[in-house]
Amino acid sequence: MRDPISRRTVLRGAGAAVALPWLESMAGASTRIEPASAPKRLVCLFHPNGVYPPAWDPKGSGRDYELSPILSPLEHLKSEFTVVSNLGTDARGHVAATTAFLTGTPMQIRADEASLVPRMGISLDQAVAQKIGPETKLRSMELGTEPPRAGGENALPISFASTVSWAGPSQKVDPEISPAAAFDRMFGDPAAARQRALQDRSLLDRVAADSRRLMNRVSSNDKRKLDEYLTSVRDVEKRIQDGLAPKQSAWTPKTKPALVRPEDGVPARRDIHLRLMMDLMVLALQTDTTRVITLMMAHGFSRQNFTFLDGVKGDHHSISHHKEETALTVPYTIVSKWYLSQFAYLLDRMKAVDEGNGRSLLDHSIVLYGCELRDGNGHTTRNLPIVVAGRGHGALSPGQHLLLPANTALANLHLTLMQKMGIPAERFNTSTGTITQL
Repeated sequence: MRDPISRRTVLRGAGAAVALPWLESMAGASTRIEPASAPKRLVCLFHPNGVYPPAWDPKGSGRDYELSPILSPLEHLKSEFTVVSNLGTDARGHVAATTAFLTGTPMQIRADEASLVPRMGISLDQAVAQKIGPETKLRSMELGTEPPRAGGENALPISFASTVSWAGPSQKVDPEISPAAAFDRMFGDPAAARQRALQDRSLLDRVAADSRRLMNRVSSNDKRKLDEYLTSVRDVEKRIQDGLAPKQSAWTPKTKPALVRPEDGVPARRDIHLRLMMDLMVLALQTDTTRVITLMMAHGFSRQNFTFLDGVKGDHHSISHHKEETALTVPYTIVSKWYLSQFAYLLDRMKAVDEGNGRSLLDHSIVLYGCELRDGNGHTTRNLPIVVAGRGHGALSPGQHLLLPANTALANLHLTLMQKMGIPAERFNTSTGTITQL
């Protein structure tokens, strides 16, 4: 009978350390993660510039409801998420609304001092990371797809809209937009990498010998699962190499790659970049590298060009100011539907990750998806577009349209999700209660 494999086992090689997913060969070991006690994860995704409300709002409520055109990419996942209506904030403008997305309270400027009023508070992801982050290699990961922009709005720097993560009232946590830098932060061994930085070999080539030794210790089912997992890691690495833009990016990654990697940069194609970041997220969660991740699908004042989509001309921010003109509401809806299709891709990937006992990574996660605005045309911040997916280890009961009382505080959702993550808290920033129907 084979000896059980420790859940702490990693594949090591020159300048590299790769964590492993759960394997059945770990079941008999004293481990940090077992199928019956897989960790809860929190994932937060931000979709900018709001939506066209008539194309977002579902028909009906409860479990017998109809998805809207924008939500239609999620049809096959309907039992895995809940649409939550009537949540909102008091924010005005893109920047303040973005700062409120995970705090519930918009950042403001003190009129007499031109300084930030510290009433915003910490963001949901960072509050959770403070509690559960020490258990993993990375306390949290903050990912994005766009560098900050310059300028201002309502006396607030537009650069504040480049993140939804705040470690405190005026301490923003900037997202990493370089896939290569994010990948090496997850899997690189900085100390060893400094010594072997000139070795131009793929990360998995470095751990090949260790993986072969491990193959001799696991069951046939685990060999298949391990091979599939390592193949997916290699696939992500290859796509990083193939997808980088040919020219040097003006953006300098927050974290320099620790290993010898392709030239720093971001993929030229919007769709490739976003899906690559999502694949990295799944790898980070699957290997328990971190349990808290945020993804800015674009920043809160995004002017991303979506002409690669049929029927769309111009940038996202411009078409969001649609003035009820069909020539703009139609492409505005196409862009929003595209974002939801990317969200569906992430949920499908998470649902496909087996974590034992018939449960998936999605079953063990709480995934918050939403916008800072309801409608970009009027910058309205009431009845925000919000979806909560996953089951949080049984803490959530998805598969419904939850119609809350009008003007329910967004911070009430934050407080509820904190509690669902197992963190005892009676209040979160401007919360006034919890949402028991989730």
